[in-house]
Amino acid sequence: MSYDLVIKNGVVVDGTGAKRYQADVAIHNGKVAEIGKVTEGARRTIDADGLVVTPGFVDPHTHYDAQICWDGAVTPSSWHGVTSVVMGNCGVGIAPCKPATREIAMKDLVNVEGIPFDVLNKGITWDWETFPEFMDAAAARRPSLNLAFIAPLTPFRHYVMGEASMDRAATPEETAKIAALIGEAVDKGALGFSSTTLNQHMGFEGKPLACRNASREELAAYCQQLKKRGKGTIEIALTRQVGVLEQDQCELLDFLLDQSGRPVTFIALFDRDDIPEAVRNTLRLAAPMIAKGARPQTSPLPLTRECTMENPFAFAAFPSWKRVFADTNPEAQKKVYADPSFRNAFRHDLKNPTGFSDWRRIVVHDVKNPTLKHLERKSIAEVASLQNKDAVDAFLDLVLADDLNVEFTISSWNTREDRMRELLNDKSILMALGDGGAHVDMLCDAGYPTYLLGTWVREKEAITLEEGVRKLTSDPADLFGLKDRGRLVKGAPADVAIFDAGRIGSRNHGERRFDLPGGAKRIVMPSAGVEYTIVNGVPTWEQGRLTEGKAGVVLRG
Repeated sequence: MSYDLVIKNGVVVDGTGAKRYQADVAIHNGKVAEIGKVTEGARRTIDADGLVVTPGFVDPHTHYDAQICWDGAVTPSSWHGVTSVVMGNCGVGIAPCKPATREIAMKDLVNVEGIPFDVLNKGITWDWETFPEFMDAAAARRPSLNLAFIAPLTPFRHYVMGEASMDRAATPEETAKIAALIGEAVDKGALGFSSTTLNQHMGFEGKPLACRNASREELAAYCQQLKKRGKGTIEIALTRQVGVLEQDQCELLDFLLDQSGRPVTFIALFDRDDIPEAVRNTLRLAAPMIAKGARPQTSPLPLTRECTMENPFAFAAFPSWKRVFADTNPEAQKKVYADPSFRNAFRHDLKNPTGFSDWRRIVVHDVKNPTLKHLERKSIAEVASLQNKDAVDAFLDLVLADDLNVEFTISSWNTREDRMRELLNDKSILMALGDGGAHVDMLCDAGYPTYLLGTWVREKEAITLEEGVRKLTSDPADLFGLKDRGRLVKGAPADVAIFDAGRIGSRNHGERRFDLPGGAKRIVMPSAGVEYTIVNGVPTWEQGRLTEGKAGVVLRG
């Protein structure tokens, strides 16, 4: 027979963890037709001599819910060999949504995911109301990547309860309605549901994100929707302090596992050098739940982000900063930053840090005021010493002196190589937390697949190539029930990544682009060494540039 595409002479790493081998891969009608020695002709042949051929990578933790409205190529994930993305994480999203409450949904994303309101207002198409309609609208756009969706609990509660969802638990009648909607979403293909308990997850008007008000009775009802169907996964942002699992959170995790009978994946498991044993303690406490199907998530990247005080997400975990998020008008923010009582409350919070505790890790990246240029590339600790000030005053005085324009770089977590080796070699830990589509003006961790393969596989040899590929393919696909993805086997959909193992990689600090709706800024992470990203048999990324390929589909659980 004549194939659509044949990939010749590549080194196949099939995604299962099995040993690599050399073979040709033939593709026909969007599926893998043959793996081995292929002699028949094809409409197109790719010579992969010296390259690695793997399943396309599956990114299980993204926030592309809004971005897919204006960017069907789902950049930058498609640049990094990613062929399938899972969105709707952390309990926040834009469906279901009634027309009258769109502003609330968008402002939830502003506060929780750090996406500017003007970008959302210009870019979201709102060609849906219900969650099944949202998935259908995504499919109708003919995306370049495969799109999968978790049902985020906040918009479901708001759809039924209105603004009361931000203040209280649901009544039994409301709970039944929300549960029915979640069940309908799962029947139509949602991969489960998501929620959060994080203090920094504040939504509209600085109120706790609506899903944070869900009672145990509610959560039990939503879990039962998965249990009676025998499918679905729960994702939850669980740790009040990054990397630190506390006893009540262990109890909640155990509750979700028991009530649903389904896997639960939770965040965030970053290694912290300021609390050296946090990750080990968390894994010890979580061990009984891990045995039941819990999967902690981490990232292979050292976390580095840019931050401005117009969008101060990095400080949202501190209780004192709730005032800042209650009114995000810049003039209102300036009044809060100048208020001595706010500064004193912040100092008090820093005695029990939930986000950071070392001013040396916050560096002045860029200022607009020319009289402040001499402070660029200096940490806040250095600025405070130069000015003979307390660090809180030095920090906020600088913010006000630059009229909120100053940009900071914050470096934290996953910086100790020995501990990262432990995490990478623990099979219970899910490699994820790329957060693609979120925090767009401060960081981009969506390049974590190429960072894993470049830094930890090739350079540091912390894990094998086979294990690195498994962590990026079959492992996340299996967790979310995407059984036909994540493996390069005959008959499977032809999602393929082709890369140069000697060059693949990315950094942990992205580049600025001004390509969001309205020309707004975002940080993107370029890739190196990824020659092709092939989705359902059609190249979408080819030797450094996007193609016109639009073969992505909505993956329904």
